[in-house]
Amino acid sequence: MATYIVTGCAGFIGAKVTEFLLDDHHTVIGIDNINDAYDVRLKYWRLDQLKDRPGFTFHHLDILDRTGLATVFSSAGTIDAVINLAARAGVRYSVENPWIYFDTNVTGTLNLLELCRVKGIHKFVVASSSSLYGQGNVTPYREDQQTDCPLSPYAASKKAVEVLCHSYHHLHGLDITALRYFSVYGPSGRPDMSPFRFVQWISEGRPVTVYGNGQQSRDFTYIDDIALGTISALRPVGFEIINLGSDRPVILNSMIHLIEEMVGRQAVIQYEASHAADVLTTWADVTKASQLLGWKAQTNFEQGIKQLVDWYEDNRNWAYKVVT
Repeated sequence: MATYIVTGCAGFIGAKVTEFLLDDHHTVIGIDNINDAYDVRLKYWRLDQLKDRPGFTFHHLDILDRTGLATVFSSAGTIDAVINLAARAGVRYSVENPWIYFDTNVTGTLNLLELCRVKGIHKFVVASSSSLYGQGNVTPYREDQQTDCPLSPYAASKKAVEVLCHSYHHLHGLDITALRYFSVYGPSGRPDMSPFRFVQWISEGRPVTVYGNGQQSRDFTYIDDIALGTISALRPVGFEIINLGSDRPVILNSMIHLIEEMVGRQAVIQYEASHAADVLTTWADVTKASQLLGWKAQTNFEQGIKQLVDWYEDNRNWAYKVVT
């Protein structure tokens, strides 16, 4: 069995990756600063599912805290890999406060890479984003397409993460996999993303805000599939950037209709102007993930939304209060 450091372990992806690693009897050292980028009730709920499990240790710590990180790394013994899922995510808020995105995403990643170098930890997996593809690439997006024209500071910060990782691979021989995630959704998902929002809003009879005409599409990818893909990326690859997506884009209006059917209520939709940082479509070419990682998404969108709706109903006594 192996020992892994997972940063962002109270986050949506980090918590599920930690859960699956513990299921396989690995040791997980979790790090998270429980920031208020979105409603912390979700983060504490996820942590509650993990905190008493054998093999799990939690550190309430920011990856910008170099001294604190060094202490954790030094006391951990042999570490087989670092999975860096601590990040400031979200396109629109990065336009308002770009500094915090570069602090966490770039400087935080640098702190972890440097500790891997110093401590001799060979494997590093890091979260990147489909946002890098911007507006001009032909779909489905391939990893060799240009990503030099990001539409938001968030996307720009993830581009910086990828090139920084490449420099550490080149200079210090770290084995690094950067995963470009595509619109992750599912139970206890992020409340700033449309699946959680739409389920909550429709369930509670609240107006559903749609930016643009609702014809934009997203390559929604179920959380369990994303977590399994992240764990599969622990294998040695040298340096690779790999898409993790469902390869099945869904139009937003179609998602609303599906949720209406499952919840049994009709949505009251309010259309607003689209945001300049938003793209019209995302769609992953997952050939590389299949070839290098043996990975392919298994959960279709209807199954995944049903899991999210069921989770919301089971946790509705507090989930209806989550700020969206």
